Amino acid sequence: MAKDTPNNDRNLVIYEVYVRNHGPNGTFADVEADLERIQAMGVDIVWFMPIHPIGKLNKKGDLGCPYSIADYRAVNPEYGTREDFKRLINKAHDLGLLVMIDVVYNHTAHDSVLVSEHPEFFHQDEHGTPVTTVPEWSDVIDLKHPQKALTQYLHQTLQEWALFGVDGFRCDVASLLPASFWSKARKRVAKVKPSVIWLAESVHAGWVAERRANQLSAISDSELYRAFDMTYDYDIWPVFQAAVKGQVPVVRYLDLVRFQDCIYPANFVKMRCAENHDQPRIMRFAPSRQQALAWTALQAFNKGSFLIYAGQESAAEHTPSLFDIDKVEWGSYELQDFLTRLARLKKDRAQVEGELVWTIAEDMVQAVWYNGEHSLYGVFNTAAESGRVAVSLPDGFYVNLLDDQAVEVSGGEMPAPASAFITHCALSSRPKPYYSELLNGLVEE
Repeated sequence: MAKDTPNNDRNLVIYEVYVRNHGPNGTFADVEADLERIQAMGVDIVWFMPIHPIGKLNKKGDLGCPYSIADYRAVNPEYGTREDFKRLINKAHDLGLLVMIDVVYNHTAHDSVLVSEHPEFFHQDEHGTPVTTVPEWSDVIDLKHPQKALTQYLHQTLQEWALFGVDGFRCDVASLLPASFWSKARKRVAKVKPSVIWLAESVHAGWVAERRANQLSAISDSELYRAFDMTYDYDIWPVFQAAVKGQVPVVRYLDLVRFQDCIYPANFVKMRCAENHDQPRIMRFAPSRQQALAWTALQAFNKGSFLIYAGQESAAEHTPSLFDIDKVEWGSYELQDFLTRLARLKKDRAQVEGELVWTIAEDMVQAVWYNGEHSLYGVFNTAAESGRVAVSLPDGFYVNLLDDQAVEVSGGEMPAPASAFITHCALSSRPKPYYSELLNGLVEE
């Protein structure tokens, strides 16, 4: 079972790395050399996209996709050796970082070691040929769950990596496997390492419905919380993207954020992000740079862990290909300070101890991490508006914790921030949440 008591997983900062495209050589050593910089940003966990050998049969691109895995128990020789990865883990631990690896147990490469050793582990067509249940994933074939021998093999593999030094598992398309598989996996890994952190890549709600309609396995986020500490927020991701682009009002997205509070366990944790390896860079799809920064800050301020995708600190617009060498363009790391401040605010007393209250759900979004005398007030200019904005702060001078600039509140108003404004404040009572007809009766105001 996942944690059933309050926890601070919601304050974690995760940094996503694709070894092939992270450094000049595409090796574990490249990432090892970058760990001090990553740690200095306020990161807690370094998540490695799959580190295993990649299949060659029916591969996509010149080098193949890391999610088309040939051997779950080995490391990709392009990246280095097991000893190289062990040295990287040890250095991360010395720096106070945790290491998370990708777990891809829905499918393997066409030429994975399991195909020859255990062809019965796979979905097969009428001719006995292993197949995928997702036609566009032509470079992989699907494992057929549940099977006792398959389950035992995969659970033992997880235990081995935990003993090797891995601290967490990000489980690819976790929604496509049986809930019982993950519950048992957590229990078995806990026997060798109880502290392992579990992150589920839960899938879009529409995909769950589609697979169920076709009699294929698909479990909900609520079911995943029986085994996982965190899930993706893909359940509302399409509305987030539409709000960023200005295609729907911001309130529609925030209504769904608040709706999550109604339908998941009280201590649920979503992993919030503005971009990841499967989604376009925020600098690419936001209408302007200012809005990209505002939405990034809003997601970091949101309740949940916060993901930084490598390259985000350089305001990257291009998402590296999964299938070829396509290096991150690091440039001058122009947003490193901005992201570092957001990451460190996840450990602010208000965010650790307090309650998040959304107070304004318009283009100038406002929210408070309410913790009495130790609260945080945020204003997020999602429409890049100018002029002045009304705020619920006493008149006086406040420091924007994102750039150390002093801002004056006068007559209950302040200058609209270029992107985002976050400040410490003292509040004597809980702010009133914004009113929403959609949520009236679902969320007590």
